[in-house]
Amino acid sequence: MSEFFLELFSEEIPPKLQTNARNKLFFELNNFFENNSINIKGPKISYSTPNRIVINFSNISKEVVKKAQEIRGPSVNSKPEALEGFLKSQNITKSQINSKSSEKGKFYFYKKPEQKIKTQDLLKKNLSSILDKINWNKSMKWGKNQMFWGRPLKSILAVFDGKKIEFNFHHLVASNYTFIDKDLEEKTKNFNDFKSYHKYFKSIKIILDQDRRKEFIINELNKISKKNNLFIDLQENLLDEINNIVEKPNIILCEFDKKFLNIPKEILIISMQSHQKYIPTFDKKEKLTNKFLVVSDSKDPKGYIKQGNERVIEARLNDAEFFWNRNKSQNMIKQLSDLKKINFFKGLGSYFEKTQRIKMLSSLISDELMISKEKIEIAASICKVDLKSDLVGEFPELQGIMGGHFAESQGFEKEVCQSISEHYLPSGLDSKVPKNLYSITLSLSDKLDTLVGFFGLNIIPTGSKDPYALRRNTIGLVRLIVENKIRIKLRSIINYSLTLFKEQGYEFDITKVLSQLNNFILDRLKNYSKDKNIRLDIIESSILSNDIDELYNGYKKAEILNKNINKEIGQDVVGIYKRSSNILNNEINKNKIALSNSVDTGLFKNDFEKNLYKKIQDTKKYLSNFDKNVSFEDVLNELFKFKQDVNLFFDNVKVNDENELIKKNRLELLNLLCKSFDNFLNFSKIES
Repeated sequence: MSEFFLELFSEEIPPKLQTNARNKLFFELNNFFENNSINIKGPKISYSTPNRIVINFSNISKEVVKKAQEIRGPSVNSKPEALEGFLKSQNITKSQINSKSSEKGKFYFYKKPEQKIKTQDLLKKNLSSILDKINWNKSMKWGKNQMFWGRPLKSILAVFDGKKIEFNFHHLVASNYTFIDKDLEEKTKNFNDFKSYHKYFKSIKIILDQDRRKEFIINELNKISKKNNLFIDLQENLLDEINNIVEKPNIILCEFDKKFLNIPKEILIISMQSHQKYIPTFDKKEKLTNKFLVVSDSKDPKGYIKQGNERVIEARLNDAEFFWNRNKSQNMIKQLSDLKKINFFKGLGSYFEKTQRIKMLSSLISDELMISKEKIEIAASICKVDLKSDLVGEFPELQGIMGGHFAESQGFEKEVCQSISEHYLPSGLDSKVPKNLYSITLSLSDKLDTLVGFFGLNIIPTGSKDPYALRRNTIGLVRLIVENKIRIKLRSIINYSLTLFKEQGYEFDITKVLSQLNNFILDRLKNYSKDKNIRLDIIESSILSNDIDELYNGYKKAEILNKNINKEIGQDVVGIYKRSSNILNNEINKNKIALSNSVDTGLFKNDFEKNLYKKIQDTKKYLSNFDKNVSFEDVLNELFKFKQDVNLFFDNVKVNDENELIKKNRLELLNLLCKSFDNFLNFSKIES
């Protein structure tokens, strides 16, 4: 058994490109070994640093035995060119083939004998084409060669069974050496196995394994922050990015002038994280401090790296302070007309028009949520003004947040400021969900206006394509409603939104938009529920049977039933329905009985029928007077109470009575029972 070891050394590859390339190369190589039936019994490793992509497969068979096989060629009636092409593709002569008949006619056949092929030869022949399969989202070309790569590729190290694999890849020839120092390319070293390669780089403090490197960074960050009585909120995306821009990480504690702490913390945090990849720190009270952590790619014995990073952040924060002081003093009301110059989307008008629509939608929703109409209309009017600020121009991630800070500095009420800050939330499955009713109202209005507008233009996500993030927008809408337990008439709000567009001169197909949006929103609710590990059949029974006016109720029913489905109460409630509906459907289908949906109590022959009928009527009355404050757990308990009456009915009453009138009346009774259950959710879709 042998080892295959590959290293691609290049100029520094950006983090995302690096990860994609590593994963793609591993995938293609693994496929190659599998497709060629090359046995691998040892570990499969894929590592990357900013300059190196490393693959190592161990315990690989040295040769592949390809069994004898019969290969069908062209029809004997084909043109001579077809036969010539077949012979050439198999590298054989006409004497090596024969013809024979099959179900589809007479064909030429070639019996390919058993072959033993060296794995090294297969690798040498195919590695170049495998490397060409790496598709870069962004690539570059350099020099006179025609090669496109993420960053200039400097060397290829390829070894199998301790011997180098020489193959050509564009202008490069693979060998068994690599560059040791990324800055001094004259320094090279030969390696014939992965063990010595890994050992060497470990000795010079380079951590090849990205997972171990990440773990090391986390531990060092925690160690230093604890030592200095600081706390960090380590964002996974930032950590991944940092991990992929260093190979021998070293943590440095830096600081900036405390005067900058007067700037809103979001500006400071994003200045550090987004632009410089610094890690901000907090005190015990979760208040931002003037200290930050830098993950460097080398030691800093003389403090030059620390000083350099502090100078960089000083310059950035000076700019941020200047923009903050300038933007916060600009009157938000007076800037409203400037939104006319900023286009929202072609066919949907300007941001000024959008804010006017949001204002009216917020006013309508405020009636349902019983909040101040005046406050929410003010918030809606100015919620997009920050789009023209310098700070949002520099940091688009701060839109909404900066608007809230500007409003606060200009003396607007707390609810107005908070709703502006939070009106883009939630932005997906993991984003924070606003809890303030003003924030909820403004966010709902903004999201619904966007959805109605895009669906009105027939711009609807298809397949995996969603360039305008409408799925994420809708997930945010669903979360606002479900996680805040809001019961709201979405259909009427969407209708009103369509009217607002029409008043501005944008006319859409109302019926089509309503239908498509209803289905789209319910699909997002379904995905949200699946993410909460709710069974698919339960989701379909409780959610998809409801329209968007019942969004919260549909989800809550699914959640409650899912929680209880494997308990006695859940099993019995489903069992009651299934037993009744199976008998009912069997008789209806077998005897073609048409039900009238009415029960004649005068045809009852015993108390068991009477008791079941009374229970159905009591439940019907209970559900019709259902108080929104009563939990769905209570409703499930109410349905569970049918157990005794239903069991007694089936034990003592013959449904299939000889008297056709009595039989039909008893089936009507079962039908009424099933419909009572269906008033809660569609139990027919639940698996037994």
